[in-house]
Amino acid sequence: MFATRTVKLDKDLMARIKRYADLAGYSSVEEFVTHALEKELALLEGAKDEEEIKKRLRGLGYIS
Repeated sequence: MFATRTVKLDKDLMARIKRYADLAGYSSVEEFVTHALEKELALLEGAKDEEEIKKRLRGLGYIS
């Protein structure tokens, strides 16, 4: 079903993720992170071309 991978996250970021996952009622940190990534990818997948993707990533602060 799912391929699993290990991703290293900063300790403070992980604590924030856990806090908000709990507050939002997610059953696990993994469920919260999966949902967050799916939402971000959906935004990018709606782009028409590579330049629009780069523009959206810049707008989100992921690239400069």
